[in-house]
Amino acid sequence: MAAPRSCALWGYYGRGWSRVVRGCRLPGLRSSWPGSPLGARLLSQEKRATETHFGFETVSEEEKGGKGDIAFRFLNYIQAQHRRKQKRQLRTQQNLSWEEIAQKYQNEEDSLNGSHVVVCDINKEMLKIGRKKACAQGYKTGLAWVLGDAEELPFDDDKFDVYTIAFGIRNVTHIDRALQEAHRVLKPGGRFLCLEFSQVTNPLVSRLYDLYSFQVIPVMGEVIAKDWKSYQYLVESIRQFPAQEEFKEMIEDAGFQKVTYESLTSGIVAIHSGFKL
Repeated sequence: MAAPRSCALWGYYGRGWSRVVRGCRLPGLRSSWPGSPLGARLLSQEKRATETHFGFETVSEEEKGGKGDIAFRFLNYIQAQHRRKQKRQLRTQQNLSWEEIAQKYQNEEDSLNGSHVVVCDINKEMLKIGRKKACAQGYKTGLAWVLGDAEELPFDDDKFDVYTIAFGIRNVTHIDRALQEAHRVLKPGGRFLCLEFSQVTNPLVSRLYDLYSFQVIPVMGEVIAKDWKSYQYLVESIRQFPAQEEFKEMIEDAGFQKVTYESLTSGIVAIHSGFKL
């Protein structure tokens, strides 16, 4: 597989993050993106609410926050793909000097093959945390940082090839608006991907999961992190999130087509996919 090109955007929101990837293919995607018919733009102009559901509670939007490492994994993936390509090329060039070989491995810009990540978060403090983590882990190129909202992304229409959000969309105040924004910023043929906690489909697993979630997870949070409330919220927010079929319909209502989902671990989490056609 050739290394992805162009640029990407990761947008944190709530406790998770969304990412919009331009000109690249992500690991684990089994199919390429379809063709180019222009999709409709769906963008809500309603005034934003000042409160949102946070688990079973209602709290102010300002209390939400998040951070993430997926952007760094994307860069690692791109670099790994590039290194494999380099090795294949070098095997066919037996007459290169060691200086020429070293030079091919030293250009950090080339190792991303033109790809980069734009991290977009509604919370300035989370952006600061992300910057510090990037610096500490040695990510110097391929990253940009933007303050923005998943419901009102600060990007033009038809800019990106892939938008993904991992464990974050259940924290968005207006999920329908976030989905519409995802559709808007994707190029025709672009793909939406969402990894999120979902509804367990196996009755036996469901009972065990509920017991573990409500009786064990908050206790562990209190013992390990001295934070019962956040872990209780985690459990409650999962139960509030729409089931697989309902969320699939919401994605379709936002304008996406060929919408599918794959339940993992009996539905504890699910991967949803849709295309802007």
